[in-house]
Amino acid sequence: MANYLSLALSFLLLFHGCIAFQPFQQLQQNQCQIQRINALEPNERVEAEAGYTVFFDSNDQQFQCAGVEVIRHHIQPQGLLLPTYINTPLMVYILQGRGYQGIMLPGCPETYQSSQQQESFQDRHQKIYHFQQGDVVVIPTGAPHWMYNDGQEEIIAVVLLDSTSQANQLDQFHRRFFLAGNPHESDRQQSSMQRQGRQWGRGQIKGQSPEEGSGNIFRGFDLEILAEAFNVDQETAERLQSPDDTRGHIVMVERGLQVVRPPIQIPQQQQEGGRNGFEENVCTGKISSNINDVARADFFNPQAGWSAHLNSFKLPILQMLQLSAERGVLNRNAIVSPYWIMNAHSILYVTNGNMRMQIVNDEGQTVFDDQIQEGQLVVIPQNFAVVKQAGQQGCQWISFRTNDNAMINTLAGHTSVLRAMPVDVIANAYQMSPEQARSLKFNRQETVMFSPSSRSSRGRHGV
Repeated sequence: MANYLSLALSFLLLFHGCIAFQPFQQLQQNQCQIQRINALEPNERVEAEAGYTVFFDSNDQQFQCAGVEVIRHHIQPQGLLLPTYINTPLMVYILQGRGYQGIMLPGCPETYQSSQQQESFQDRHQKIYHFQQGDVVVIPTGAPHWMYNDGQEEIIAVVLLDSTSQANQLDQFHRRFFLAGNPHESDRQQSSMQRQGRQWGRGQIKGQSPEEGSGNIFRGFDLEILAEAFNVDQETAERLQSPDDTRGHIVMVERGLQVVRPPIQIPQQQQEGGRNGFEENVCTGKISSNINDVARADFFNPQAGWSAHLNSFKLPILQMLQLSAERGVLNRNAIVSPYWIMNAHSILYVTNGNMRMQIVNDEGQTVFDDQIQEGQLVVIPQNFAVVKQAGQQGCQWISFRTNDNAMINTLAGHTSVLRAMPVDVIANAYQMSPEQARSLKFNRQETVMFSPSSRSSRGRHGV
């Protein structure tokens, strides 16, 4: 009897757990009833002392469908993006610039340490990572991180936040928890309408004004408790709360950041010390890969362009985040075979040039048919068919995908669906002659990226 009671209780708990989780799942599934897709641009900008951040509207139906958000950081030379952690995993593409950053993981050792011969005070801290143009950097959910620009040009970093990741158990929006500064002070002069949509405010307590909800997390703790917890005086503890800091979320480091780090040209070797499975797999794991090198292309056609895919086979941490990326370069008037992604949404951001894109839904309706320009973004829902053709300037893009091993299926070309079908199936399916079916199946010998045909060269060039 006790066993039956225990089993019944287990089913009851499971049932209630499913009911509790169902509204979130159902809401996510219902967001992809899209009749029209638009090319999106940032709709908001938050200024800071040493840069700014722009936001794409997270309430747009396309983002609601994909369950993601997108922002873009602009960090000036000697600018420091303040330490922060977020309730979602992040995938960052470095569009421009170079620098280094820290990602602090609990339980990992302080492997970077200063030499005793050079300094009277020896600093120790966790590993620092260099990054450069073309790098994709991933940051796990809740991992504190900071970013510094040690180069001569502005850093431009395009950031994807996977709001509906299983690791996020708060809500469908990202919440940024600052560990330093008073980032909300910098945009108090904006209009009330802008403040209501401000992403920093996603973490506000219901009923609070933006001013009441501003500040870093130390601001909410009692000053005496902070002093006791860190074993410091109250003046030092008050510095943690940053009550008078008006620099915003990106601050200027006047004399440059002084941290222990290896030279860029020397491979970053791990320090000696005790090793265990956790440190070897998590603490020393790779968190970035450069995706801007044509030598690493997965598809390459000298007449058409190239693309490189970054998935969990190449960067294992992506399996934990369930994200991947593609870097695409398409030559003038070249075309990408019509395709669909079988197991992921795709968030495509144009980094250079322009192209015409068409997207078709499950009812055979065109939900997008337009040019997409540099700086614009389009969300391509899972299984929606898409075709892309570069304009006169060619086109380059970065695509973020919501699966660690996103798989595409092409409609034309050497490895396409039609190429895999018997000629007689094609002829009967489309009511055409065997000769037409053979030409349809075999006329394109290229795989994914097609050079422009003489027909397209004489045709429409308005893209």
